[in-house]
Amino acid sequence: MAMSLAQMPRGKIRVCFVAGCCGVLLWACVLQLLSLGRLWCCSWSSSGNNSSAATLVPTRLISGIGGSSSRFSNLKAKSDSEKDNTLPPPRIYKSNGYLRVSCNGGLNQMRSEICDMVAIARLLNLTLVVPELDKKSFWADQSNFGDIFDVSYFIDSLRDEVRIVKRLPKRYNKLDSNTSSNSTSIGTLRMAPVSWSDEKYYLEQILPLFNKFKVIHFNKTDARLANNGIDISLQKLRCRVNFHALRFTPEIKKLGDKLVQAIRKRGSYVALHLRYEMDMLAFSGCNHDCSPEEAEELKRMRYAYPWWREKEIDSKAKRLQGLCPLTPEETSLVLKALGFDNNTQIYIAAGETYGGHKRIKVLQEAFPYLLRKEMLVDKELFSKFQNHSSQMAAIDFMVSVASDVFIPTYDGNMAKVVEGFRRYQGYQKSILLDRRKLVEHLDLYKNKTLSWDEFAKAVQQTHERSLGQPACRRQIPNKPKEEDYFYANPYECLSNVTGCAISD
Repeated sequence: MAMSLAQMPRGKIRVCFVAGCCGVLLWACVLQLLSLGRLWCCSWSSSGNNSSAATLVPTRLISGIGGSSSRFSNLKAKSDSEKDNTLPPPRIYKSNGYLRVSCNGGLNQMRSEICDMVAIARLLNLTLVVPELDKKSFWADQSNFGDIFDVSYFIDSLRDEVRIVKRLPKRYNKLDSNTSSNSTSIGTLRMAPVSWSDEKYYLEQILPLFNKFKVIHFNKTDARLANNGIDISLQKLRCRVNFHALRFTPEIKKLGDKLVQAIRKRGSYVALHLRYEMDMLAFSGCNHDCSPEEAEELKRMRYAYPWWREKEIDSKAKRLQGLCPLTPEETSLVLKALGFDNNTQIYIAAGETYGGHKRIKVLQEAFPYLLRKEMLVDKELFSKFQNHSSQMAAIDFMVSVASDVFIPTYDGNMAKVVEGFRRYQGYQKSILLDRRKLVEHLDLYKNKTLSWDEFAKAVQQTHERSLGQPACRRQIPNKPKEEDYFYANPYECLSNVTGCAISD
């Protein structure tokens, strides 16, 4: 016969009461966790150690993108050998000769060039000499490959695909130094491959040259391999080099990690690639909002570099075409229109802003939590990097890839390569600004044709499908410069992309 509550011993009643309370508490915890999970997927609100929490992007702008559960889905593409730190077995093949390459441009342009050269060496069964970095460009950075990337890891991690050596064998060094670009002697041939070339060009035009020359030196390597129509195995090798083999040195990685940790202590953050440096404006010919004296200074700089072909540039026309970086003032308006408030942490991933404090003042006033690397850690930690623009760019690259939201104000090489990294890491949010449409909206707002609410709505609607979602690259036959860049969207190496053209 069942015992009534009054008849039960007092000890048993106590046990039942505690068990019941524990059950209720457990269910409350489960419901709270589920609620937090939905909040994370539907909004990008953050509450760090700072007392102010920043809402990063309106929910409407981020709906439909792969959520946090798939954020690192592509990291499983790493080989088992990389996970357990064992080396892959070397690929055994008869080398057809040595490929020496001199990269040109800034860090991220050179990064993509290195990936291309590894793929070409693999295609032609060559031995690749560790690439030489550009020391003659505007930045005059004297960094070597090993000052930025882990050389040993680069060589060892790719040994199952291509043989890479740190330097040419001594017997070829003398031939290399004495041979000109038009030489017919057996030694080194210096040349620049044709831009945007496919496999057929390298197999039929370049490979036969190794019957005559022991070493071929590509003295220009920018955009020498096509975006599309390349065999899937080579496309995946380009990704492997980019996402895994090109690992920064321990010193750069340590400082990059330290910066990210310093920002994260305060909460979530936006990495803003504010491409408003003097060289950018001078060579692009963009001088919107500049004084007549500043416009003349930029023009003089452009003429001072004979290798820059375009001298007379119509700044107004370029801006209307969306070919100019946004000014700090324009950037401030666009960020506010997108929904970022004045508690948002914004890391400036760029060099010195042209015009200094007076130019960036309006952005600083709108977003007080405007951060630069020098503000976050001891300045002495930057002493060995400061006069090396490529090493400083590597640090900005790391902070940008790790950010909650990445926004470039111009689609240069860093913007494109970071975008590709963020796609690979599970489609992390990158707001890819449509500058042509933004210029229209900005001008209409400034002349009071649009109210603030109308302007903000137009800006948000413009970018609903420009957040780094899964997509195919836009291909334009015979116009490779105008099509989407492989490294910005290497869909052959990504998940959640269907219906795209893939070459077997």
